[in-house]
Amino acid sequence: MSRGDADGAPQARVHVRVPATSANLGPGFDALGLALSLYDDVEARVTAGGLDIEVDGEGADQHLADAGEQHLVVRAMRAAFDTIGSGKQPPGLALRCTNRIPHGRGLGSSAAAIVAGVLAAAALAEPDADPDEPDAHLDEPDALALATRIEGHPDNVAACLAGGLTIAWTTDDGTPHRAKLQPNPAIRPVAIIAPPEIAVRTEIARQALPATVPHRDAAANAGRAALLIAALTQDEAAKNLHDATEDWLHQNYRATAMPHTYALVQALRQAGIAAVVSGAGPSVLAIFAQDSRRDLDSLGSIVRETGKAWRISPLAVEPQGARLLRPDIGGFHGTDTPSLRDTDGCEGMP
Repeated sequence: MSRGDADGAPQARVHVRVPATSANLGPGFDALGLALSLYDDVEARVTAGGLDIEVDGEGADQHLADAGEQHLVVRAMRAAFDTIGSGKQPPGLALRCTNRIPHGRGLGSSAAAIVAGVLAAAALAEPDADPDEPDAHLDEPDALALATRIEGHPDNVAACLAGGLTIAWTTDDGTPHRAKLQPNPAIRPVAIIAPPEIAVRTEIARQALPATVPHRDAAANAGRAALLIAALTQDEAAKNLHDATEDWLHQNYRATAMPHTYALVQALRQAGIAAVVSGAGPSVLAIFAQDSRRDLDSLGSIVRETGKAWRISPLAVEPQGARLLRPDIGGFHGTDTPSLRDTDGCEGMP
């Protein structure tokens, strides 16, 4: 049964599932994002008082459960409650976070936490709304704006919210926007997750970027970013994935901050594999245009030659993005998604 408050009344609770994301995708710096089939789950309840956090999986050994009000999901929830309820906060909160997205590895863990917090707070603020329609609690443009304000840039949060392939941009007034595209179903992303010992903080990776770049490099990147949109969405253009993922704006400049990542990307690309730094790194994303055991075997061989404990995770493109799942007595169950407690992993080729 649901746990209740002191007088026995059931407590409002929600369950949000949020996907990993890979931003940039090579030439689409700070603009392109791809949602991936690797998920974090956040179960949130309103309680009579206090703050209780449980963390399973990624981050559990980093004592994230002890972060209190500084926990990123909590911070996002507080910001959302301020926005939705004019500053009115619930008397207490209990969170259970099941994390599968690696932290600090360029796969959008912070965006996932922020989006989960925003959607959970929005749902808790209006518990009578239809749980199958999370946008009924908070318009998506408002959710994107709030999540972007917390994250600092819209590329990962846009893909996390919307799913699929997204193009994110900010207008002159500071408002973030996104356009969503459905990638070609043949697209197969493979995350090559960096071991913890070579993790790089996003701010360090950004500090490696120059204030200006040559005009020819900017022009080349613009062309490749446009080609990449075609290569990811059109059958006839998929053969151009290797050329389309070439970058001149950020990856080379970050090489000294993440030499193992840069070396792996170069080795994969020399073998004809469309490989890029995932987000700000240090993980790598390889993109194939079909299921190919030969391609995966080649990738695996190159990764092993590095001598580093990279984890190869064949994934799919997540088409829906963040989802608010239906709460039931005794557990949370979505119409097309297993229970939080029944889910032990979301990796693997479809």
